[in-house]
Amino acid sequence: MPRLRAWQRAALEEYKAQDRRRDFLVTATPGAGKTTFALTLARMLVDSRVVDRVIVVAPTDHLRTQWAEAADAAGLPLDAALTNAVGPVRPDLRGYVTTYAQVAAKPALHAARTAAKRSLVILDEVHHAGDGLSWGDAVATAFEMAPRRLCLTGTPFRTRPDERIPFVRYEADAEGGWRSDADFTYGYREALADGVVRPVVFAAYTGTSRWRNSAGEVIAASLSEQNTRSVETTAWRTALNPKGKWVPHVIAAMDERITHLRNSGMPDAAGLVLASDQDDARAYAGIVEQVTGEAPVVILSDDPKASDKIAAFTHGTQRMAVCVRMVSEGVDVPRAACLAWMTSYRTPLFFAQGVGRVVRARSVTESATVFLPAVRPLLALAAELEQQRNHVIPPPSQDGGEELLDVVPVETEPGERERNEMVDADASFAHLLHGGRAVVATPDNLTAEDEDFLGLPGILSPEQTAALLARRDSHARLRAAGTQAPEPSAEAAAWRAGAELRREVNRLVGVVSARTGTPHGQIHAQLRRVVPGPASAAAGADVLERRRDHLMELLGG
Repeated sequence: MPRLRAWQRAALEEYKAQDRRRDFLVTATPGAGKTTFALTLARMLVDSRVVDRVIVVAPTDHLRTQWAEAADAAGLPLDAALTNAVGPVRPDLRGYVTTYAQVAAKPALHAARTAAKRSLVILDEVHHAGDGLSWGDAVATAFEMAPRRLCLTGTPFRTRPDERIPFVRYEADAEGGWRSDADFTYGYREALADGVVRPVVFAAYTGTSRWRNSAGEVIAASLSEQNTRSVETTAWRTALNPKGKWVPHVIAAMDERITHLRNSGMPDAAGLVLASDQDDARAYAGIVEQVTGEAPVVILSDDPKASDKIAAFTHGTQRMAVCVRMVSEGVDVPRAACLAWMTSYRTPLFFAQGVGRVVRARSVTESATVFLPAVRPLLALAAELEQQRNHVIPPPSQDGGEELLDVVPVETEPGERERNEMVDADASFAHLLHGGRAVVATPDNLTAEDEDFLGLPGILSPEQTAALLARRDSHARLRAAGTQAPEPSAEAAAWRAGAELRREVNRLVGVVSARTGTPHGQIHAQLRRVVPGPASAAAGADVLERRRDHLMELLGG
């Protein structure tokens, strides 16, 4: 067995202290080493003859293989290929690895295997027991007779109150919801202090999205400006459209970061592009090849070679991989240090799992960078990521809204995507998230050597880090420009005439916000009262010029 980390030793001691309990729930941040802890515990229980069989339930087939390889290294040979068509477990193996879907298909079969020998059941990412309508019941039926059960999860999960996860204890909270009672918790903050995970830099990119509605009107909205949910949703989706400029710009920015990491002591650094669906993933792959000159690895769930591709990328040298959900949870790719969030998913669970793919530390000199749209839902999740949270199951909403489900894309009204036609979307660096606040660039007193310290905690100030990202943003814009083959439409050309002014206004709003602590939306609202007219995203050049001048006066310039 490998040498245990301090938290793993502490969790084992806590388990020993509660030795008579059948169920034990461990919440540990992604990348902390839950697999090593679980297999150490399993080996301890087998060696002490408390159990004779180990059964692992994982979310995906790829993770079955990953668990079996780790278990074999720990001296616990497990069958990763055992199907529901085969009855007994091979006698020469200690147990087997299955999936939640297989358990749900034949719970009685797994119950028989569990009862055949004293079994430890390890439920990896246990929130998946609530994925299907009957999965929770199936898991309860299959493993009810197991003398020992270990539940693992890396992030808070949400589910409906009437679909509670089996073998997890809950208690009512003051707000009328349900809170899980974890037996041991190891959060991102503790893991960062221990050097177990990398520090994360969140680089938010704004931009103006333009689309034509069903009435033929061209609507424009900034990602970072306060808008209605409907407008924010459409602007977000428009920015993610592979035909616009936002996607290639951010991919170029991430590629610049990968190059810097490779030149600064991390020669195998790689990036992940997380897409909403397979069509977008394929389109993003084409953009990656245009921007970087190197075709990325495309990992799709229906590809029979997906697991092989993940394994090859994990140990290879390719710069980027484009995926939908295959690497969002549990998959170990330690060399991945950058993530481009180009999906409309925005639940706390999915966000933390996605970010968790790039935080696994190999040395104290490594850091991670997440490039994301500057939209309120994602900025709120990024700001909350380092807060230690337990698993909360909220009370049901009046309409049973799908916001309680595991993965929730941004909302759209029926037929909205068909009614709206994308015109254009641009991108620019907005700010760096630090300590729950937006930090804009202040490039004073920066040297070339400062580049080497980007992302390392305690070396550069947040303002200096933002300045470095903003400096690189100009290079990313030039590189992304080369990917735009079609000529812009007349509407797009008209909007671009005021693009620089619009960016200048948004930048100055950020500076005012940083100095005064006033939210961006409030400053924009005040600006519209002083200089009447439409929102800056839709205002003409004359209005934008007057607003820029007013902001300059506020700043003493």
